[in-house]
Amino acid sequence: MNAASDLKNMVPVTVLTGFLGAGKTTLLKRILSEYHGRRIAVIENEFGPEGIDNELLVQDSEEEIVELSNGCVCCTVRGDLMRTLNDLRVRRQAGELKFERVIIETTGMANPGPVCQTFFMDDDIADYYRLDAVITVVDAKHGMATLDNQEEAQKQVGFADRLLISKKDLVNDVDYEALRARLIRINPRATITPVHFGETDIKDLLEVSGFNLTSILDIDPQFLAEQHPDADDGHDHHHDHAHDEDGDCGPSCGHHHHHQHAAHNDEIGAFVFRSDRPFDPERLEDFLSGIVQVFGPDLMRYKGILYLKGINRRMLFQGVHMMMSAEPGNAWLAKDKKGTKLVFIGRKLPQDIFTQGLENCLA
Repeated sequence: MNAASDLKNMVPVTVLTGFLGAGKTTLLKRILSEYHGRRIAVIENEFGPEGIDNELLVQDSEEEIVELSNGCVCCTVRGDLMRTLNDLRVRRQAGELKFERVIIETTGMANPGPVCQTFFMDDDIADYYRLDAVITVVDAKHGMATLDNQEEAQKQVGFADRLLISKKDLVNDVDYEALRARLIRINPRATITPVHFGETDIKDLLEVSGFNLTSILDIDPQFLAEQHPDADDGHDHHHDHAHDEDGDCGPSCGHHHHHQHAAHNDEIGAFVFRSDRPFDPERLEDFLSGIVQVFGPDLMRYKGILYLKGINRRMLFQGVHMMMSAEPGNAWLAKDKKGTKLVFIGRKLPQDIFTQGLENCLA
């Protein structure tokens, strides 16, 4: 783990992903053509005639890395992402290229997981680049159908730190709210913003700090309202929505129930674990190590604040697939209500096994 002072010198990286046709390329073209006074290196995973307009290029060359007229740099991943990042690093250190941040655009069908893991696996990359956030673009008009038909799209939502909904003007409020409620159920910790790509402020997409452990663990209150109100045993039970076809889940549920709500049985979902009792650190470490061995491929993102016995400060914890990291946070003060809050987002995770296992780790 890098010390906070090193973070300032690291090159921040944004992973941009999203449904096919949601407007990802439109957004990228704006970044690469607009004068925003930032030098951004864009790594494109799908580079073809539809990629970058030729008039944006300073020189038309066969080289993989091309400088653009607004000071940005564009490169194609023909080989391996790790190699491309290291190539950019070497050229930046040698003064050949100037850029302040990197945006990686993944293909419309890609699972962002392996891209994120790159920043945890390779030491040269982990020491030089700081993964800032995964931003996923969702199409309001076709979003429901895409989520129904493409599990990759659900993964893109599950990995996101920020969800941008495009084409909201093409749907009515009821359908927009239904999509929004569904996105919250899949990923309650991503902020959701409707965007008009002609007008989105580029600054809003950069500096999200989604992978920064000290960033606050916010969970959408609408998601928490769906948890059983009678859960008084120290943690939440995330209830399942199969019963929704029989009627409303209550006045504060925030869904609309008018069409086949029960049919959206998403593979990817989330649940929250809470406890006011401290964990036994050794038991917790053993359990988490085992859980990532078994369920790692199905765990998208997990993040939280841990209350550990014998340690007078919060531990900040997060993971992607099988890569976990933890670091000390602020000390617990006398006025603080000590407790653990963990959110797990993944594919068909057995909540009962996780909950039971975590409870067995409590001191």
